[in-house]
Amino acid sequence: MKLPSQSKQLCDLFQIHYPIIQAGMVWCSGWRLAAAVSQAGGLGLIGAGSMSPDVLRYHIQQCKQTTSVPFGVNVPLHYAHTPAIIEVLLQERVKIVFTSAGNPSTWTPQLKAAGCTVVHVVSNTKFARKAQEAGVDAVVAEGFEAGGHNGREELTTFCLIPLVCEAVNIPVIAAGGICDGRSMMAAMVLGAAGVQIGTRFAASEESSAHPAFKASIVAAQEDSTQLTLKKLTPVRMLKNPFFDKVQVAEQAGASAEALRDLLGKGRSRKGIFEGNWEEGEWEVGQVAARVGQVLPASKIVHQIWAEWQDMQQLFT
Repeated sequence: MKLPSQSKQLCDLFQIHYPIIQAGMVWCSGWRLAAAVSQAGGLGLIGAGSMSPDVLRYHIQQCKQTTSVPFGVNVPLHYAHTPAIIEVLLQERVKIVFTSAGNPSTWTPQLKAAGCTVVHVVSNTKFARKAQEAGVDAVVAEGFEAGGHNGREELTTFCLIPLVCEAVNIPVIAAGGICDGRSMMAAMVLGAAGVQIGTRFAASEESSAHPAFKASIVAAQEDSTQLTLKKLTPVRMLKNPFFDKVQVAEQAGASAEALRDLLGKGRSRKGIFEGNWEEGEWEVGQVAARVGQVLPASKIVHQIWAEWQDMQQLFT
């Protein structure tokens, strides 16, 4: 099945078969998941956001030993140890780097000078233009349906995609609310060159998330998640006892400092990695309501691609 020209450009950029990227999610995206997605023809990403430099190095090396096809690393830029993380990427000669939660101009020149393909995650057209000016090769346009940390604009993915496509002349990857061939086709009709998928891969067999976290995704309904903590950094999470505590605090007019104290440290680890329903931050996207079962990552990739092909035939 012939790919649209912008999708072929994206596949050529990453040297992959399908324009399907697995998001670099904290506590979910270790080397097993990244390798499995890449082996299946998509682009797997190791999520550095929950890793120390030494742990990241281990995951990169394990991924290299497992597969000879391209994979990448997602790096949130707001952490204090980001310089050490970047150094690991350069030492290990990682060829594809996705950055988020920070200024792309800080690290893009150094990464590009080392021969890296660089992609930055954005939530609006202003940041998309700034990322292009910084020299990135592509952007991920992520709507507020997505799980985890989100932009403050609360733009839906399908409003954001055409806006970003009109604002830049580099490939645009759609993220947020995408889990199958139908939603992938819809994103591409709006101009996206490919898609980045998180929640569905978080529930894959190779995901390093706790089994209880995966089960919560499968069990989620359309109203099971909500964007909260807007006085800090907005985050979409499942409604659980910790979420309820946040809601009570916010409704009482809690300050940003009080919310920061309530959040504390290690909440996402407690929820996603340890499966602590009472105290954890369970970062999940709205599309969880459409994830019906835990499957191998390769089967997810091939299902999405087969569904996309079926959808394309409807329009030809």
